Amino acid sequence: MLTMGNVTLTSEELEAMLDRVAKRGARAALEELGLHDDSAAKDIDQLRNLLVSWRDTKKAVWSTAVKVFTTTLLMFIIAAVGFYVKNNTGPQ
Repeated sequence: MLTMGNVTLTSEELEAMLDRVAKRGARAALEELGLHDDSAAKDIDQLRNLLVSWRDTKKAVWSTAVKVFTTTLLMFIIAAVGFYVKNNTGPQ
């Protein structure tokens, strides 16, 4: 039992009041985000798919960047070895 001034609430009454306020706040937050109508579940699903696509794209970009860097480095090494062999072999 909770007593504040001249107001007394049982724990069940307090819990019910807090539950109503929490639900009202959640509804207000969803409405503010535009997720309060019947298409909200579809919207959330589309957002999740967009996030998955973004993560896949980020992973692919990093993978491609590493491959390009590695290929460029190997080509540079091969060119350097070729240049060295060409300039250090032959009649001396």
